[in-house]
Amino acid sequence: MTIFGIILLIIGLTTLILRPTLNESDQFKENNEGQLEKIKSQSPPWLLMFTRRVSLIVVGSGLVFITLPYLFFWAEPGYQYFLVYPSGKKSAIMTEGIKFRGFAQITPWQKFIDVKVINDGEDTKDIEGKMEPIPIRFIDQVTATTKLSTRFQLPADKESFIELAIEFRSLQNLAQNTLIPTVREVVSNTGYMFAAQDYISGSASDFRVSIEEQLKDGAFSVEKTEHKDTIVTAIEQADRQITEIQTRYEVNKRVDQHGNFIRIPHDINENNIIVAQVIVDDVVLEQVFKQRLEAQRDESAKRQLEQQKIKTAKDAQARIIAEGERDKAAERVTQEKEQVKALISIETKLKQEETNKKLAAIALETEKLKATAQKVKADAESYQNAKLVSAGLTPQQRAELEKQIAIGVAQQIAKIKFPTTMIIGGGQDGGTPLEALIGAAMTKQLTSGKGN
Repeated sequence: MTIFGIILLIIGLTTLILRPTLNESDQFKENNEGQLEKIKSQSPPWLLMFTRRVSLIVVGSGLVFITLPYLFFWAEPGYQYFLVYPSGKKSAIMTEGIKFRGFAQITPWQKFIDVKVINDGEDTKDIEGKMEPIPIRFIDQVTATTKLSTRFQLPADKESFIELAIEFRSLQNLAQNTLIPTVREVVSNTGYMFAAQDYISGSASDFRVSIEEQLKDGAFSVEKTEHKDTIVTAIEQADRQITEIQTRYEVNKRVDQHGNFIRIPHDINENNIIVAQVIVDDVVLEQVFKQRLEAQRDESAKRQLEQQKIKTAKDAQARIIAEGERDKAAERVTQEKEQVKALISIETKLKQEETNKKLAAIALETEKLKATAQKVKADAESYQNAKLVSAGLTPQQRAELEKQIAIGVAQQIAKIKFPTTMIIGGGQDGGTPLEALIGAAMTKQLTSGKGN
């Protein structure tokens, strides 16, 4: 725009200087018509195109285009601007867009500044603060180098930004003389608050958070305690001696009476610079510690393998025990089934015996009742016979009785078994022995029948 204004200014002044002085009033044209024609014929055609008024307009336009950039400017996104006016007044532009500058001198500042440890071959075009790897020493005396990436934002309020711009004058000066040294100091001091063994065991995130908190709010005030541990020879030895003295340190953050951590301010938070991002890219531990870690890893792997073997053996043992318990349970169930069967059989027999006993008792009672009934009947018959005998039998009854006696005698004679050999002897009364035997047998049968 300035160049365009200068061009217009040059064109306008040139036309004013080179153009012939011509009075353009009507009276002059009438009196000096021949002279005007002569001047026009001698002047370049393009020069005659510009009248005095047009030349003045061109000059004015050129002056406007020349002075316009000193009155206004375009504020780009991602930048803040420090302004110093001709009167010495200082101001700041914090937002983007077309802004009035009023002939002030402008110093642009990036809102965000990147401070990072650069690796070999990495593009550093957009990085304002380039750092070397930061050496640290952990509390257990293990050394390492830290690779860090941080991003800072300039103060968001005008007053703090103006003070920062006056103090550091340029972005590069701020990055090299304040941000990088502060970051290196905070990272180095943070290493003394952690042990390398703890860092690799899960405290890496705490390490990063501690760096970020200290960059934002100030470094922690810590109290360091030294402990000396002595290592002596084995107790079995008669002459025991101290073989080694190990020194270890314990770092505790100091707190005030309200329980808040005591902070030590640094240039970053004193200048109200905002910590936008902190990333710990890598912590490279010393080689000796790495070898020790590898040995620990191997031992851990062996221990895990042995533990796995123990677990496998225990699982096998548990399986065998479980199988034995299963077999015992199955055998117990089988035996219990047999016992239940035997008990059921015994209970069945007992119930059968009890039933038989009850049946026998019932049968006994029945027989007793029958016997009683028979006795009663016999008593009744005996009584009846006695009454009948005492009263005398009727002819029909006597005939029936004799008939029954005869039938009974005949039945008994039929049942008699006679001997195959017969001995015949004489008797004194002149009777035969056969007749005597028959008579004796019939008498016995009759006697037995009456008894029954």
